[in-house]
Amino acid sequence: QVQLVESGGGLVQPGGSLRLSCAASGNIFSIYDMGWYRQLPGKQRELVAVITRGGSTNLADSVKGRFTISRDNAKKTVYLQMNSLKPEDTAVYYCNVRSFSDYWGKGTQVTVSS
Repeated sequence: QVQLVESGGGLVQPGGSLRLSCAASGNIFSIYDMGWYRQLPGKQRELVAVITRGGSTNLADSVKGRFTISRDNAKKTVYLQMNSLKPEDTAVYYCNVRSFSDYWGKGTQVTVSS
């Protein structure tokens, strides 16, 4: 069984920073892409950032220059550093890990508000 444990969400003022972490554990060995998605109520889940096993990254246009994605393959962990946060970044953020199957975390709430 595979588990993804997310941490780092919370409430932050506009212009602030947060760092999300997602650690994979259990019966998971070959991990390919790792990424973060976000979802607002009543809206579709959207890609925020993804990183390949080799370190190539792809970020949504709305977060380029503000967010950075990284991973530690030995720890099976992916990180999302979020800087210069805006109210429109408020959402539930989900971790995604692609191995032979596709795995999702339970989500962590990020709220940007003064």
